[in-house]
Amino acid sequence: MKTWARSLWLSLGLGLVTALPSWALPGQTVTEVAAWIQANPTLRPGPGERLLVNRVDTPAQRFTFQASIFPPGNLRSSIQPRQIRTERIALFDMINGVSFNRLEESLRVIYGTDVFSDYQRSQPIYVYPTADSPISNNPNLLIQGELREGDRYAYWIEVTSDRSGKVDSGEISILLKEDIPGLLAMLRASSALPEG
Repeated sequence: MKTWARSLWLSLGLGLVTALPSWALPGQTVTEVAAWIQANPTLRPGPGERLLVNRVDTPAQRFTFQASIFPPGNLRSSIQPRQIRTERIALFDMINGVSFNRLEESLRVIYGTDVFSDYQRSQPIYVYPTADSPISNNPNLLIQGELREGDRYAYWIEVTSDRSGKVDSGEISILLKEDIPGLLAMLRASSALPEG
């Protein structure tokens, strides 16, 4: 296994890396966040990677970190091109699988204890699937997720499993609390049962 891949998977999977102070977060400038990404020993962006970091160990294991000026989902309102609104960690691992715990540990390793503590204290606003909503548009996949509100930020965590229950992919996002209403409306609309 490549050296960078081994250290990335160890740090994200086992939390063996000392986390940096979390000063690059939604609400900060693109320049501040890009500088933090460059200096973060867990993310270690490659040449040309600024706000998007992709790591591929094998076709079966991938890691993505993305900072965006756009609110999460398909929302396109209140764009301020110099301000980061969402930061997303995505894992795909067909070898070890992905879980809520592993995504939460990735959040702790990358951002440190301040953000992780805010996440731990956060309260669920919306949890899916619900008894009244379909599992997903694809009958072979189950998408499970939560939208949570903390004191400082909002958090959106989601995992996808196949029909057998195996979870190979998931993501966790940090977003501005002001973007909660739009994301909540989108999640509710996407899980609404079709009228029949």
